[in-house]
Amino acid sequence: MGKPNGHSRQIITPFLWFDSQAEEAARFYTGLFANSRITHLSHYGEEGREVHGQPAGKVMVAGFELAGQRFSGLNGGPAFKPTPAISLFVQFDTEEEVNALWAGLSDGGAVLMPLDSYGWSTRYGWLNDRYGVSWQIMLRQEQDGGQTITPALMFSEVKYGRAAEAIAHYTGIFPGSATGPVRYRDAAEGEDAATVLFGHLTLFGQEFIIMDAPGSHGFRFTEGVSLMVSCETQAEIDRYWDQLTADGGQASKCGWLKDKFGVSWQITPTIMERLMASNDQATADRLMKAMLTMGKFDITALVAAARG
Repeated sequence: MGKPNGHSRQIITPFLWFDSQAEEAARFYTGLFANSRITHLSHYGEEGREVHGQPAGKVMVAGFELAGQRFSGLNGGPAFKPTPAISLFVQFDTEEEVNALWAGLSDGGAVLMPLDSYGWSTRYGWLNDRYGVSWQIMLRQEQDGGQTITPALMFSEVKYGRAAEAIAHYTGIFPGSATGPVRYRDAAEGEDAATVLFGHLTLFGQEFIIMDAPGSHGFRFTEGVSLMVSCETQAEIDRYWDQLTADGGQASKCGWLKDKFGVSWQITPTIMERLMASNDQATADRLMKAMLTMGKFDITALVAAARG
């Protein structure tokens, strides 16, 4: 993931919602980035079909790595779609890498900002790929050894002006957090003072980008892109769940929640991936049945369900 972040594993994983193309998308993305691979595939069983509506045997979650960073894709049906409110910001050290990735991701996609020279980079572009996932691709201006791919959160519409509040909120919740650098708009230039033009923060030592976007954009945060937090203990699950649902957040089902800004998170035990990777369909079915009864995950109950 670039420079060391003080953690031996990636704690927060960008989680992408697809209608039915999660495995296809994972293979498409891993073909575009160096140091990439499919890490695991889990499948739907008969259990819970009346809720998730997916046929038994279909891929449920595709786990993959891009440039050494972990991602997950869910086949969840048409309920949600990714939006540019959370994009994946890619920085490369060479123009050749920028051009090659742009060519791959733009094939069948939609350009939001053409690949060109801008004030912040001599080679930058923004697009939605063929699956609707949003990417910003840029020639790195300083070779600082940072992450290749960084989740970027855009606060727009009714959330405009809350990026600074979100930085303080998130860095106050997660260990290994830091703020900065953050560039604010200048009221002397007729801009909205104290709104974030472009900011950086780290959570668990992982880098994130955050910004306020004025004007009408026609999109918002949705479950189409969520942030999955892997927890070793029930105490971690309880703490992050309570803090992220506080002050107007909203609890949902199967470990999902929305925070007070509308950003979707999944608070998930690390043991879940190992349990779901079992080739025993009966185990997977028992887990699914247990998960569908939960909002916040209960590790003890999940392990008991897996064991039958």
